[in-house]
Amino acid sequence: MTGGNRNDITQLLPLLDTVGPVTGRPGRPRKRAERLLADRGYDHDKYRRELRKRGVKPVIARRGEEHGSGLGKERWVVERTFAWLHNLRRLRTRYERCAELHLAFMLLGCAVVCQRTLSRTIHSSSS
Repeated sequence: MTGGNRNDITQLLPLLDTVGPVTGRPGRPRKRAERLLADRGYDHDKYRRELRKRGVKPVIARRGEEHGSGLGKERWVVERTFAWLHNLRRLRTRYERCAELHLAFMLLGCAVVCQRTLSRTIHSSSS
């Protein structure tokens, strides 16, 4: 977790290096994600090379090109989830000075979002 005044691109590689194994498919879990989806703010050849070196395919929109890369179809899931988290008052504005406390509220918020989503799924399938 970093301050709000930090550029996101500076945290891309440290974040990628700390992500654990990706499970879900049969067989040995991958150590990294297969692809990284990102907007034009991450469009730097340096980071594309670093991602490829780590075995991650960069799917990054290019600056100066028209929209239509198709990234929006997949990124909306992430943006929607952030919106759900921001509906929780404690996460909309960060009041905690301690990063561990903010992380705890963020994890609690993720649990609330998951619980709400699952309860909607269960109620709609039982009808």
